[in-house]
Amino acid sequence: MFLSVFDMFKVGVGPSSSHTMGPMVAAARFLDMMRRSPFAFHGVQASLHGSLAFTGVGHATDRATILGLAGFHPETYDAALADAALAKIRATSTIEVDGLPPLRFDPQADLIFDYDTALPGHANGMVLRARDAQGDVTLSEVFYSIGGGFVMTEAELAAGKDTDEDGPPIPYPFKSAAQMLEMAQASGKSIAQMKRANEAARGGAAQLSKGTARLWQVMNDCIERGLTSDGVLPGGLKVKRRAKGIYEALMAERGMNLNAPHTINDWMSVYAMAVNEENAAGGQVVTAPTNGAAGVLPATLRYYLDHVPGASESHVEDFLLTAAAIGGLVKFNASISGAEAGCQAEVGSAAAMAAAGLCAVLGGTPAQVENAAEIALEHHLGMTCDPVRGLVQVPCIERNGLGAIKAVSAASLALRGDGTHLVPLDACIETMRQTGLDMSEKYKETSLGGLAVNIPNC
Repeated sequence: MFLSVFDMFKVGVGPSSSHTMGPMVAAARFLDMMRRSPFAFHGVQASLHGSLAFTGVGHATDRATILGLAGFHPETYDAALADAALAKIRATSTIEVDGLPPLRFDPQADLIFDYDTALPGHANGMVLRARDAQGDVTLSEVFYSIGGGFVMTEAELAAGKDTDEDGPPIPYPFKSAAQMLEMAQASGKSIAQMKRANEAARGGAAQLSKGTARLWQVMNDCIERGLTSDGVLPGGLKVKRRAKGIYEALMAERGMNLNAPHTINDWMSVYAMAVNEENAAGGQVVTAPTNGAAGVLPATLRYYLDHVPGASESHVEDFLLTAAAIGGLVKFNASISGAEAGCQAEVGSAAAMAAAGLCAVLGGTPAQVENAAEIALEHHLGMTCDPVRGLVQVPCIERNGLGAIKAVSAASLALRGDGTHLVPLDACIETMRQTGLDMSEKYKETSLGGLAVNIPNC
């Protein structure tokens, strides 16, 4: 199994990797299919199904789909250009994109929220269609947004092409935590060193340091924007940004000997909340492994750099590589999609990744790193995904803060032991998968249950 660190961590746009980034990527892929097709096209249509329909408006799925069809991509997203493109499409009912003729697209008629028809492959399904001059469908494709910005066609999902098995062999092809630990013991390498060797085998060595540095720069810039921005988040809940006020209070208290030891939790929380407030506002974030859980890992890494004696930015790459290795195991053997397995798959996975990364840079052995990931994931098992009004705000923003706190606690506990423990990470991942299968659809990113239906006036 090979999932690059740049697959697990993608630069994108909020508020959701599954519901915003995924549909945008799917639409861009469909444009490429149209460009390769021998048919002449005159119009396009999209229908959203399952979770993409139920919470699509709150997650800007409609906007993302239209922008994807207009040639936009999450990594190069420009908000001002996007707004202008949307205004033009709404005014003209026409999409103009490189390599294709003008395409008829009326957002009111050609973007369909199908609440009644669930597609069989995944809760996040969409169908894109291209029409000829007679209005007949001449090209159609089913796409599934499977979490973290990953997108698969119906055929790819059926074939199980969820990881990149093409290309040169990798030296450490672990598909489970048990295999990972066996290879680490046999090679004498850390998890980060094995992951680095795998990246090099796929030709990524030259860009690895530059790429991971950029990932952290985007993450940290997102924290900084969140710490300095105030106002009310979009969407209608009128949720006020809180990170700026909390951060300013924490900075004012520094050096006054007024802080109880548990105030460090507020620092972890404010870093995470800053990211997720930016995500809720549609800002630039990094999937870690998703947008909804994007604050946990950056907050944990920022905590390490700013609050741990002896911390060094030279360890950032090892942190990210270790976290990506754990995230890859979760994705391969279970899910990172809230629509598929609830928030245990998003914030739970993020906490496991962050705990592993922190444990590694604090000197943990591979066994201790695996233990840290297991502790963090275990104590998110069963967590539902029930966003109020379909927005990635309540309970998502605070939940990321608590996920960071759990990640740090898990790493600390693991470092207090020798790596031996009762529940293996593999068993915990499998339990998460089974729990997701058993979980009611009401609690899997549909806003049909839980907090989403128990908040007055929402």
